[in-house]
Amino acid sequence: MSPNIIIVMTDQQRADLRKGAGYSLDTMPFLDSWARGGVDFARAYTPNPTCMPARVSMLTGRYPESHRVRTNHNARDAFYTADLLDVLKSMGYVTALCGKNHSHRNPSDFDFHEVNGHTGIEDHRKISEAESRLDQYLSELQHMEGHQPAPGGITVQQPYRNVTSALKFIDQCKGDRPFFLWLSFAEPHNPYQVPEPYFDMFPPESLPEQQTSTADLADKGHRFIWLRSIWEKILGPDMDSRILRVRSNYHGMLRLIDDQFKRLVHGLNERNLAKNTIILFVSDHGDFVGEYGLIRKGPDLPDVLTHIPMIWRGPGVIPQGTIKNPFVNLVDILPTICDFLSVETPFGVQGKSILPLLRNRNIPEKEYQAAYSENGFSGLYWTDRDKLDILTEGASRNMETFDCLNTWTQCGQVRMIRKGDYKMQVDMMGKGYLYHLASDPMEIRNLWDHPAYMAIKVDLLTELTAAILKACDPLPAPHHRYRTKIHPKGYWYQDYVAEDPGVRE
Repeated sequence: MSPNIIIVMTDQQRADLRKGAGYSLDTMPFLDSWARGGVDFARAYTPNPTCMPARVSMLTGRYPESHRVRTNHNARDAFYTADLLDVLKSMGYVTALCGKNHSHRNPSDFDFHEVNGHTGIEDHRKISEAESRLDQYLSELQHMEGHQPAPGGITVQQPYRNVTSALKFIDQCKGDRPFFLWLSFAEPHNPYQVPEPYFDMFPPESLPEQQTSTADLADKGHRFIWLRSIWEKILGPDMDSRILRVRSNYHGMLRLIDDQFKRLVHGLNERNLAKNTIILFVSDHGDFVGEYGLIRKGPDLPDVLTHIPMIWRGPGVIPQGTIKNPFVNLVDILPTICDFLSVETPFGVQGKSILPLLRNRNIPEKEYQAAYSENGFSGLYWTDRDKLDILTEGASRNMETFDCLNTWTQCGQVRMIRKGDYKMQVDMMGKGYLYHLASDPMEIRNLWDHPAYMAIKVDLLTELTAAILKACDPLPAPHHRYRTKIHPKGYWYQDYVAEDPGVRE
C-alpha cells in the first residue's frame, strides 16, 4: 500500500528561530531532535510571503503569478489543472484538513475536516465552554498581543485541538486505504498569545538582542518606513515594549507547537503508523518578530519572511539531518509527492521533484542551485500623495488594530533570487538590492552599486531573469500541433528525451 502522507504546516514561522538552525534559544527541541532522523533543508523558501498565495502554491506546485492568487483575497481566481488533493484522491487516499485552510480549496473537498482560523473555529461543531472562552479571547485581542497568559490552559489552545482532530481522523481510517492529512496550525501567527507555562518560558528581558533596529529602515525603502510609521500610530508610545511582548509570546508559541507536534508523532508511534507515514514539517512564510522595528509581515521579500523551515521524514527518506547547500521551495512539494508515488505530475506544475535529495542519490545539483520568490499584485506603488488612508481602505478598525497586508505593502511587483551566499531583489521600477547573506543575514548592507560586486550582480541578474522566464505559465497548453516539452520531474538542466511526445490540449 502507498505510504500515508502528513503535511504539518505552521503559519508565519521564521526559519532561524530554533536551536537546530543556529539560534541561541532552544525553542523547538523535539522538532530539532526529530529532524535529525530525516532531511532538514537549511535553504527552504516560500514562493510568496503571504498566506493564501503560498498555500495555493504548495497545493498546486505553481508560482502565484501563474496560479493568480496573489493576495489573501483571490481564492476564486486559482488557475491550475490538478492539485495535490486531486492527485491523492485519484490514488485512493482518504483526505483530511485539521486546522487553518486559507487556500483555494473548500474544507468540504476533504473527506474529513475540522477547521479553525486565527480567532477560533470556522465550522459548526460543538466545542466546550472553555474552548469557547479561548476563542472569545482570541477575537478580543484583535490580532494583537496578549499581556497575560491566555485563559483555559493548554488543552483549549488551537494546536492542541488540531492534533486531537488529527488523531480522531486517523483513528477513523480503516487501514485499507492510505490517508493524507494536512495538519495546519494557525500559529505562531498573530494574535500573539500563549497560556502558562509558555507565557513565562521566554521572558522579554531574556531574549537575545536583535540584529537590526529602526535605524536600518532608511536603507530598506519607503514601504518599510511607512509600515513602521503606521505601527507607531497603532501601538502608541510603548511600541517597543509591546514588540518585546510579541517576541516573547512568539517564542512561547513555537514551544507550544513543538509540544503538540511531539504529541502527534507519539500518537503515530502508538498506532504503529510511523513506519509507513511520510511527514513533512513546513511553514507558509516567516515573520519580522521585531527586526527593523516591525512585526508580522508586509513589504518585499526579506529573508525573515521568505526563508522557511522544511523537514521531511519517513519511508524512502534517508536520514541526513540538516543539509545546507540545495535550495528548495514550497512549489516543489507536489512534484516530489508525485515522484514518491510514481504518478505523473499534473500539467502546469512549475516546481521540481526533490526526491533525489531525500534519497541522497543521483542528485542533479544544478537543479537546486537557486530559490525564487515573488510578491505583489501588480500596478504602481501607492504613496501618501494618493490620499488613501488605512481606515477607508479597511486596513484598520478605529486605529486599534492593523492589517499589515494591504494596498500599500502588497502593490507593485517584486522578484527575488537566492543563489549561494547571495540574494538579489528587483522591483518593476528597476530598484535593486544585493546582499551577501553569509556576512549580512539581516540584509542591511546593499551592495547593488558596489564596484567590487559587479560580477556577482551580473550573475544574479542572469539567474533572476532565467527564474522569471521559467516561472512563465505553461497554461493554457498550445492547441493544434505545438507540443510543450516538460521534464517529468520538473527539471531544466537534465538531458531528457520525451518517450511520448503527445500534444497537450
